[in-house]
Amino acid sequence: MKKTLSLGLVVATGGVALGASAQETGETMVVVGARTPTEISQIPGAVWVVDEAQIQQQLRSGQSLKSALGRLIPGFDFGSSTNRTNYAQNFRGRDALVMINGVSLNNSRSLSRQFDSIDPFNIARIEVLSGASSLYGGGATGGIINIITKKGEQGGPHFESELGLTSGFNASDDLSRRAAQSVSGGNERVQGRLAVAVQENGSFYDADGDIIKPDIAQTGLQENRSVDLMGNIEAKLSDHERLDITAQYYDSAYVGDKGLYYPNYESGAEYSDKIQNSEVRDGYDSDVDPETERLYLNANYHHDALLGQRFYFQAYHREESSVFNPFPGGSTFTVSEQNTDLTGAKAVFTASPSDPLSVTYGLDASREEFDSKRYTLAPSEGGLELDQTDVLDPYYPSFQADTLAAFVQADYQLTSNLQLSGGARVEQTDVEVEPQGGNDGGSNDYDVSLFNLKALYDFQNGQQTWLAYTQGFEIPDIAKAYRDVSFDISDNPVDGIKTQQLEAGWRLTGRDWQSQIAAYYSWSDKAIDYLYTNDGELEIGVTTIDKDVRTYGLEGKVERFVGANWLFGSAFNWVKSEEKVGGEWVDTSVTEASLPTATLYGEWSDVDTRARLQVNRAFGIDDASGNEIDGFTTVDATASQDTAYGTFSLGVENLLDESYVTIWGQRAAVFYEAYDAQSLWDLQGRGRTYTLTWSHAY
Repeated sequence: MKKTLSLGLVVATGGVALGASAQETGETMVVVGARTPTEISQIPGAVWVVDEAQIQQQLRSGQSLKSALGRLIPGFDFGSSTNRTNYAQNFRGRDALVMINGVSLNNSRSLSRQFDSIDPFNIARIEVLSGASSLYGGGATGGIINIITKKGEQGGPHFESELGLTSGFNASDDLSRRAAQSVSGGNERVQGRLAVAVQENGSFYDADGDIIKPDIAQTGLQENRSVDLMGNIEAKLSDHERLDITAQYYDSAYVGDKGLYYPNYESGAEYSDKIQNSEVRDGYDSDVDPETERLYLNANYHHDALLGQRFYFQAYHREESSVFNPFPGGSTFTVSEQNTDLTGAKAVFTASPSDPLSVTYGLDASREEFDSKRYTLAPSEGGLELDQTDVLDPYYPSFQADTLAAFVQADYQLTSNLQLSGGARVEQTDVEVEPQGGNDGGSNDYDVSLFNLKALYDFQNGQQTWLAYTQGFEIPDIAKAYRDVSFDISDNPVDGIKTQQLEAGWRLTGRDWQSQIAAYYSWSDKAIDYLYTNDGELEIGVTTIDKDVRTYGLEGKVERFVGANWLFGSAFNWVKSEEKVGGEWVDTSVTEASLPTATLYGEWSDVDTRARLQVNRAFGIDDASGNEIDGFTTVDATASQDTAYGTFSLGVENLLDESYVTIWGQRAAVFYEAYDAQSLWDLQGRGRTYTLTWSHAY
């Protein structure tokens, strides 16, 4: 069994990672920890590297990308493979910044669809930075997940093919299919890759053999088709210069004929009675269906000797349209469509004025534009047929957010054992909000300075330890903050939230052991608060209030190699989220708090064969209001065999056929309690499901 370092603990050392992929020269190098390729052993904090083989092994047991990462990354919450949303899938109990090649997938209008953005067939590796980031700026209060895409190879043409089937054998519609194909090639100066991946899901069934209801709030992935078309070209312009261009079109949309039937909807009853006793039926037909559509363009230029320094420049553009599920109102259904355009550039210099000192500094600039639409649909047949009748004023105001930031980061090798690091980021965001509902629009600006200070000690025997202080920053959901609120925005700005974090960590890289463990404590003196209608039932917006909030925990991963073939390990995150109320610390609401999690796994492999058994445990939590989220345990198994005709793999998700409600389903039941229709949020996890996959590189 090949023993490669797949993790390392790092606290925020750098700014937003540029799109340059990490280089595999000896020790594993990453860009997520320092904005330029850096050895993991030089980063004082928690960096986790998830390679393609690890991702594919999880996916071939039936997981989605976000649920796979929850099992692979300590500190990152478990996610569901049945729901589109990754809402409250926290990192160390706080928000995660998700990127593709250094381009943020987070929006100022928080939609929680960052992982509905790419097919895993196009992922080379994922680099993860745990904890609040001082130089990445907004959104990285809990950690950063940077998805690195595949690129072309010299020679060729090289081909990759993949086919897959997934089923729980419950009914004829319980079948998901996927196919993917790529071609790449080139010479010493130019390489390119072109790929397409298509996945079409069938219906999902729970452990009792019942069809799982669609998520009408955040939308699900049942009967959903995704298409990912991606191309990349990389050129060597000179002995010192390289240019890399990537383009992607991604579309993920509902294409089925099943929907929720409301037997009382057209009865003239009270609203809460109209939406009772819903059930899944055939015959669904709507003029507007759930969808995520993205266009992504990214160009990276690198000069390794510009003015005696290494220079990186990135320009990018992302367009995104998100359509939600038709939601039942008093007499009509409504659908929200929300659109975001993001354009930006980043420039980074790395210099070494002297042998023990290295400095990275640069500028980031971006413009984000948001607008939305709201459709009304006339229902018939109990909500199975929905005909568009009108386009209404949107739920949220349109806005533009312009961000400019400067950063600097320095590393100093004080002795052969001790490295000191520190840096700062100064960021300004100007927001212009269009008139909407009860407000006349206006402007606001956010100015923030963020700092970090770290120390890394290398014992020169395979062990390292570090201490770190870092800061992160987030702006509350702009669209929700200024939604239909009757006040002047300029006179009543909504504050941003600065998060501070302390971390202590240790890692061991040995012949038979790999261990990475970090203890963390983060805090802030402001929190997001939800605004409700006068009757206190329905949420209409968010704001920030003065409130002490803290999160603390212990995350880690321990692996033991036994002989040439066996690997045993565990990844875990014990986390506690609290807020101060009336001078006392109480548990944070279950709609936001993270669940402690752990995975245990054993794996056997040789040159051609690999098998893995994995136990996944989410521990239950409760809050000061008496709400609870129940924990659950599932078991997954995979086996694969390499042959001359490709690799064949068989995976089983939820091997023991455990019955449970997903974490999001339990959160939704609390969120939408005012609707008094708990059956709508009975979002069960999938029962035992089998996945057969064939893949071949040739």
